[in-house]
Amino acid sequence: MAPGSSVLRHFRTVLGEAGFENPKAWTTRELRTSFVSLLPDHGMPIEEIARVLGHDGTATTEKVYRKQLRPVITAGAEAMDEIFGNASKGCPTSQPTVRPADMP
Repeated sequence: MAPGSSVLRHFRTVLGEAGFENPKAWTTRELRTSFVSLLPDHGMPIEEIARVLGHDGTATTEKVYRKQLRPVITAGAEAMDEIFGNASKGCPTSQPTVRPADMP
């Protein structure tokens, strides 16, 4: 029996008991990918995640394992929301339109 096959067999047994339709399609690598993808959303820096995985830097962590559920680009949009708050209330497009005929 190959090294690690016992772990894989038990892992797939747990998936089957949890109701996964095709446990044999899963490997333990998916756990590592999920770990790397979920922790940044909870504030853990990618550098710290890379150290936990045993990587020398963040390149492998980001390119191979990070399949983040929430797009990283939203960080910029969220920052702008914090900077400007709910500016839509004062947005010119939300004001009544003034036509030249209405002007004095």
